[in-house]
Amino acid sequence: MSAKPLKQTLRPGSRLSGFWLSLCSPTVTEIAAGSGIDWLLLDMEHAPNDLSQITDHLRAAGSANPDAQMIVRMPSSDQTMTKRLLDIGVRSLMFPMIQTAEAARQAVSWTRYPPEGLRGISATIRANDYARQTDYLSTYAEAQCVIVQVETPEAVAEIPAIAAVPGVDAIFIGPGDLSSAMGHTGNPMHPDVQEKIREAVAAIHAAGLPAGILGYGADLAQRYFDEGIEFVAIAGDAWLLTRQMDALVQTMAQPSPTLTQQTHKD
Repeated sequence: MSAKPLKQTLRPGSRLSGFWLSLCSPTVTEIAAGSGIDWLLLDMEHAPNDLSQITDHLRAAGSANPDAQMIVRMPSSDQTMTKRLLDIGVRSLMFPMIQTAEAARQAVSWTRYPPEGLRGISATIRANDYARQTDYLSTYAEAQCVIVQVETPEAVAEIPAIAAVPGVDAIFIGPGDLSSAMGHTGNPMHPDVQEKIREAVAAIHAAGLPAGILGYGADLAQRYFDEGIEFVAIAGDAWLLTRQMDALVQTMAQPSPTLTQQTHKD
């Protein structure tokens, strides 16, 4: 387990860079955690990470960096999956496609034991160090970080109500789905989409919560940080590997300037 929970570092005004992991490789997770990145997200919604793999990712990250801040984005907002992820030791969850305050309230309820919520109790789980952590039932919520995603204009309009739900710790903007919902599929940089993102960030901050977003690449990530967004996914593992491999291949396919000059002289 990491020494400190994400909830302690993800605050309004913070500046946390993250890697979005979708290659389903604990080795990649270990490498990413060892970089000193502020947070990592394991994607189960748009990547074939399954439940049986998540523990290996947590162990890999912890071995590389005991303070690794791990988030898991669930395949869907689902009560049973929430319970199972929490039981294996996931402390920070991202719930996709939250459209209303009621959906946010329901998601939070799945993370809390009765009477505050609906989470079922199992006595011997990885989350409580296999029953060695005797105060787990009274302290678990202190380490939990519940992040909800807003991904449509309708959800953006509901941010004040969503943010007011007790237990919602942060709101993450999904620029890809937001742009699609606005009729600009594949173009999250469209001026209308960027304006909607600024509207969302303003509403999140007005509610006193930190905002997050995907912003791959140094230029875009820096722009989002400068606009006050607290946690930005600065790259994805598949995105980064593809770009770097392609760039290296293209570079090596070009003749060396020195060799070209020598050939012309000969």
